[in-house]
Amino acid sequence: MSSESKLSLSAQSIDNAEPNAKPILDKALEQVGFIPNMYGLMVNSPGLLDTYLHGYKLFREQSGFTPAEQEIVFLTISYENNCHYCVAAHSMIADKMSNVPAEATQAIRDGAAIPDAKLQALNVMTTKMVETRGNPSKQDINEFLAAGYSEKHALEIVLAIAVKTISNYSNHLFNTPVDDMFSEYAWQQKQ
Repeated sequence: MSSESKLSLSAQSIDNAEPNAKPILDKALEQVGFIPNMYGLMVNSPGLLDTYLHGYKLFREQSGFTPAEQEIVFLTISYENNCHYCVAAHSMIADKMSNVPAEATQAIRDGAAIPDAKLQALNVMTTKMVETRGNPSKQDINEFLAAGYSEKHALEIVLAIAVKTISNYSNHLFNTPVDDMFSEYAWQQKQ
């Protein structure tokens, strides 16, 4: 994995944003209370950040997953996509906001099994969805359903993958610097 930016576009802020980017940064500020480094870079393609914000909000509000389960999904996808930025950010959110058990967050960061069986089933299904590009086996689905999740939850994982693909791939292109508020949760990418 390269540790240098592949793109040379500069981050935009609310103060210096291009006219078509400013309303999207305003929406981002309203949603999260600050402009993360990732958003300042992603807004170079206003449609990219707008799509991300829309899908992220819908997943958070309508997925049917608890906040802890949402974080398990986002962390798992970010781990599987090897995104240093999103693993750090979602580790902080898991710890400080979503009430994810610390051992579950650490297990994902280490590529290990989660001690909680239901959260482990969610981690496994999310991993299978990423690894198979959305084509898990019938057995994978049955095991996910047997853990207490629904078929609708499987579709919500697709939404989360779409959202995280947008952010993870953007962060790969920019080698986005981790914001100070996430730095305590910095993560070494897997080899």
